[in-house]
Amino acid sequence: MTAAFQPRIAEEIWRRHPDYRALSVTARGFSVQGEARLDPDTLSPPNWMDAHLEAWRAAFRGFGANPKKTPSSVDSLWKRLQRDGSLPRIDPVVDLYNALSVRFGAPFGGEDADCYAGSPRLGLATGSESFDTTRNGTPVVENPESGEIVWYDDNGITCRRWNWRQCRRTALSPASRNLWFVIDRLSPMPVDELLHAGESLARGLHEICPDVETSVSLLEPDE
Repeated sequence: MTAAFQPRIAEEIWRRHPDYRALSVTARGFSVQGEARLDPDTLSPPNWMDAHLEAWRAAFRGFGANPKKTPSSVDSLWKRLQRDGSLPRIDPVVDLYNALSVRFGAPFGGEDADCYAGSPRLGLATGSESFDTTRNGTPVVENPESGEIVWYDDNGITCRRWNWRQCRRTALSPASRNLWFVIDRLSPMPVDELLHAGESLARGLHEICPDVETSVSLLEPDE
């Protein structure tokens, strides 16, 4: 991860969604040395959860996606928790941000910053970009829909439908040492709670790796 790693949001996104805010969290020199201590109430959603989920469903419909088939990441987690009574255990980092996603009722994403070609950008897809994913367990390359809101870098799409599904190329692994996380917010989630979510993520990462260097920054429109 270089100093030039600076996530950016296209002006068109701010125009379409003026209430959107994102929190960028970076972690340098990371390695798993333990686990984060999660509060027993971590999986209790906030009182704005339902309204926030509805806001994301409306946003998805706004660029032509069906949120019933391709829900936001937090919507998918929440449905799974309600169905199974627990979240899947994957690894300390993913378990941490999945739990915090439910706790704060917001989409969380985590990726390997060293696998990026340039900085992450959020914008509208042309439809010609590549997206490496899996289908029925087999690696495939897809293309997004034209006008779809996506995260991308110089080599293609890194996350389709805003925060629905991440690509294979930038996925976190046990070998990841420089991590990047993004937390997404729409109204009515309070911005203060978005900031609190970032603080909680950074604190959890320090519990997993005491020597990690974390940085948190709010992504908002230029005045």
